[in-house]
Amino acid sequence: MSGETASPGAASDAAGGSSWVAVGTLDHLADDTAVHVELDGLPVCLARSDGVVHALLDECSHGRVALSDGDVAGGYLECWLHGSRFDLRSGVPTGPPATRPVPVYPVRITAGGIDVAVPATSGGAAHG
Repeated sequence: MSGETASPGAASDAAGGSSWVAVGTLDHLADDTAVHVELDGLPVCLARSDGVVHALLDECSHGRVALSDGDVAGGYLECWLHGSRFDLRSGVPTGPPATRPVPVYPVRITAGGIDVAVPATSGGAAHG
């Protein structure tokens, strides 16, 4: 799953003009781990904590490094560079040095597969 690239399929029933993209299977994402996936040019961090899968922009809002290289525990992801912690549900940092949240994306689990709703304008757009 790490480093995978996917393009949005025909499923566009996600809210706000987003498209659902299949990114892998649930059994390939262990609890308290994070992986990087590239979805139509959008870097996404998939993280699983307490059995729940989350998707957020794979870029720390403070240090602009990959969050998928950080540590996951208790519903939070800690950036490896300066220790900023982000709530996986909201993308909101728990304290400095990060002060801005990172975007989060809807996730659905269907028949053991993980789908993420990516914005229709993700390719080449500025994020965060």
